Amino acid sequence: MRIKDIVNRDLINLTNCEQEPIHIPGSIQPHGFLLGLKIDSFLIDYCSGNTLDFIKVSHVMVLGKRFEEVFGQEAMRSLLDYITTKQMLSSSLLKLTLLGCDFVCTVHQSGKVYILELEPGNPQYKMPNEVYDHTSQFLSYMHSTHSMQDLCSLVAKGTREVTGYDRVMIYRFDSHYNGEVYAESRRDDLEPFLGLHYPHTDIPAQARNLYMKNLLRLIADIEYTPVPVFTVDDEAGKNLDLSHSILRSTSPIHVQYLHNMGVGATLTISLIYKQKLWGLIACHHYSPKNLTPEIRRAALLQGHFITSQIGLRQSQEEYEIYKKVNSAFDKIDTFNLSADKESFDEFITQPELLEICNASGVSLIVDGNVYKHGVIHSDEEVLFLADFLTEHSINTSFSTDKLLNQLPDHKKLCEKTAGLIYHSLDLDSNNCIIWYRPETKSEVLWAGDPTKSIILDKNGLSPRNSFNLWKEIVDCTSKPWFQSELDATASYAFSLQRQLNMILVMKEEEKYRTLSEMLKEANAELENINWISSHDLQEPLRKLQLISSHLLLEQDMPPHVVDMLKRLNFSAERMHTLLADILQYARLNNNKDTFEEIELKELIKMISDDEVDSSDFQISITIGKLPKIKGVKFLIKQLFANLISNSLKYAKAGFTPKIEILSIGAPKVFTPHGDGLFDVITVQDNGIGFDQKYAESIFNIFTKLHISSEYSGSGIGLALCKKIMQKHNGHIKAKSAVGEGTTISLYFPIDKKS
Repeated sequence: MRIKDIVNRDLINLTNCEQEPIHIPGSIQPHGFLLGLKIDSFLIDYCSGNTLDFIKVSHVMVLGKRFEEVFGQEAMRSLLDYITTKQMLSSSLLKLTLLGCDFVCTVHQSGKVYILELEPGNPQYKMPNEVYDHTSQFLSYMHSTHSMQDLCSLVAKGTREVTGYDRVMIYRFDSHYNGEVYAESRRDDLEPFLGLHYPHTDIPAQARNLYMKNLLRLIADIEYTPVPVFTVDDEAGKNLDLSHSILRSTSPIHVQYLHNMGVGATLTISLIYKQKLWGLIACHHYSPKNLTPEIRRAALLQGHFITSQIGLRQSQEEYEIYKKVNSAFDKIDTFNLSADKESFDEFITQPELLEICNASGVSLIVDGNVYKHGVIHSDEEVLFLADFLTEHSINTSFSTDKLLNQLPDHKKLCEKTAGLIYHSLDLDSNNCIIWYRPETKSEVLWAGDPTKSIILDKNGLSPRNSFNLWKEIVDCTSKPWFQSELDATASYAFSLQRQLNMILVMKEEEKYRTLSEMLKEANAELENINWISSHDLQEPLRKLQLISSHLLLEQDMPPHVVDMLKRLNFSAERMHTLLADILQYARLNNNKDTFEEIELKELIKMISDDEVDSSDFQISITIGKLPKIKGVKFLIKQLFANLISNSLKYAKAGFTPKIEILSIGAPKVFTPHGDGLFDVITVQDNGIGFDQKYAESIFNIFTKLHISSEYSGSGIGLALCKKIMQKHNGHIKAKSAVGEGTTISLYFPIDKKS
């Protein structure tokens, strides 16, 4: 049987250090030993090279054998019971006696392997009641503190009491994973690290990922020599993922980093909040120090306590801000805006408008007008910001505490306003409200220059070796916006948008009210014109016709005078017809007769018989099977009388006028509207027709396509037909060609109640 080690010897350099495979080092720390068992057979497939130090048996003698074959049935039963009762990675530790030696064992699964990490049992570890006392003390801390920082300070103190480390820090990350020492407990002779910042490169992404998986990491002695892990060489590329391992060997870069800090041993506990790495409990000792697994679990419990309180404490810290913001919101929300400019001028100066988010200034843009208060920008700069933010946010909302990140070419503008909150008030314009905050210069204390976190020196790749205090002045940045402030501005922007919409509706109502008054006046004038048309204008026309007719009886008048009198009589007759048609068209608007069921075929037959009897020439009118319709009977009679009269008027010379009135049968949809089904009646003739491009304009009032001297009429007949169809919720359209006759289609609704 061939055996090989799985030590990862890949070279790490400045270009790939952030991809260092720290989860598969192939080695462990020497204060315990590791076994990797195949989950299907419990065959020992991996073993660390230091078993001889703990169980007096070499790894060579262990590899390739079943667990019970090496350690006996009793140990096998204990292990199986621990696994089958799902206690792996729980707070319960497995205690095993192997070859006469007592061990405390942690067990977890990695792929198809059970990983056992065994450390010697220590009869001197603190008894459970002592751990319980510390836990009870910590619970009292939770009830006696209110702020997050006070709680973290007590956790640091309590963790140091439980573990005995020289320094315990609560390390908190910002949104970019730069770290800050948020709380600290230390030996009196040690310099304080409280308030120092560390760049995100100190804990690279792959290390943060491991902190998410494995909540507790221990280095008992920085000067340790890594112990290789061996395996049976039965396949290429064998490796072992030690992400959840307690004994996993540490990155040499991290070890050098701790060397540079003068640290001898560490314990790190992850603080996870909302599935993100919120921070760490970082314990440092300046000489080697190991903890029993029991004490480690007690320290881990401290981490669980603090993460359980993060959301609550942050909420408590924002509560006072929320109360102030909410009070301001209630006051400003009652302000009654109106459409006039003076109302907006008064509104923008309300102090509560700034208080809802603790802003220094606010601007409102409505219909291109700028209203502002506490803003040092010019109107042009405010409009520039509004245009940029409208496009940047796609007419939604946006907030930042460093505007310079979005407008790097406008530093002077960003020095006036470092942070802002923007909310659009209209999807179709740049109407918006913007709150502003000024620059707040701050001094950040870094533990060494953050730009030199990893260097390449004569000894190779190394993390920065200087932790001297380094100051950075942060400019063009405002105080961050609290979530309660962001929520308040969003709610108020929505409320303001409703008010502006109401103002717009009121404006439209006022406009329609004015138009309605104007329409009433116009209708009154039309009624007056109708009265004049039907009475005052008719009388002089009758006198003109009477005088011209009387003079025509004189036989001795010259021919040209007789011709002039005939023309006068003809014009007077045309004007009489026009006035009568105008009166009829106008009266149709005021017709309120109720609809009744009409036998359409009988009605049209009466009209056609009258036309045939009164005509001086032969006429052919064919009436097909027609449906019953609902309508005003005399209007329907007038409709078809007009259409038949129109067909006869525009008959083709030398041809017998033929008119067919038919139903097309099945109900149809009127395109392009598609507003229900209609019975369709067509009136088709063989007259002179017209160009199809006039198919819509012929229904306009006073429209005539032919010379008045050739064809009589006022040009109102077809307009009247259209109005009658509209009165019946129907439609009318024409189809024609020059010299080929005309088809008028009438659409009577059958699904709508008239």
